[in-house]
Amino acid sequence: MNIQWYPGHMTKTRRQMAVNIKNVDLVCEIVDARIPQVSRNPDMDEIAAGKPRLIILNRIDLADPVCTKAWADDFRARGWQVLETDSRSGQGTAKFAAAVRAALADKIAQWKEKGQTGRAARVMVVGIPNVGKSTFINRILGRKAAKAADKPGVTRGSQWFKVDGGVDLLDTPGILWPKFDDERTGILLAATGAVKDDILDTETLACKLFELLAVRAPGAIQARYRIEISEESDFLGYALLEQAGRKRGFLISGGEVDTERMARILLDEFRGGVLGRITLETPEEYTDAGLGL
Repeated sequence: MNIQWYPGHMTKTRRQMAVNIKNVDLVCEIVDARIPQVSRNPDMDEIAAGKPRLIILNRIDLADPVCTKAWADDFRARGWQVLETDSRSGQGTAKFAAAVRAALADKIAQWKEKGQTGRAARVMVVGIPNVGKSTFINRILGRKAAKAADKPGVTRGSQWFKVDGGVDLLDTPGILWPKFDDERTGILLAATGAVKDDILDTETLACKLFELLAVRAPGAIQARYRIEISEESDFLGYALLEQAGRKRGFLISGGEVDTERMARILLDEFRGGVLGRITLETPEEYTDAGLGL
């Protein structure tokens, strides 16, 4: 399943980031706690080279808490500050200013030596589309200032905001990168909503997601859809999709299963957390495969 999505405005945004990076003290990267590594734009390591980094593990309410802790430890081992948040409820967001100060401790000490005690920390907030960036910023600000929606591609321009605690935020549009390295990356991004559904084959994506969930959370899909997982199936994803649709009574003429309808249901319920708190990747996978992080 070859998924690629890189509209023209993302190229423009990337150029703007490269210019604006010179004017900020810290890069705050918001990632999806369900796919912490895949939801990190690899281009940011080049754009933000040399800048302190704060990683926001967002949507922790949808992710496995044990996996979230493992990813937080992994990111801290790389020398980055980490904040775990659920932007929709506000969990963890009150610690943002403190996390910024911790990430900039050395720089703030230098400012004090120079008599710049009242200087605000300038923070660029980045993230892939639909990772909850605007909702996070609105929580930090305590008002609806950044446009938010449960779909990618809503924020189109950069804008500055002042935050209590001596922080200036630069909000930036969500961007992906020009080419995903492998099929798995595209599937994980699409399954969590970072890629526009309009360009996707929803049925094929749902089959791939069912295959992932059969490994990651077999109990969750068995309980929710009353299905049986058979390792003998050559087309496991489609078999599960069809089985779930039949259990739900999604039948069309001739007694065939409306797999497209079931596919939409699966994606909506996974994205909405109906299936429970599920993380689709772990740090150990990258270590064991020798992929590096």
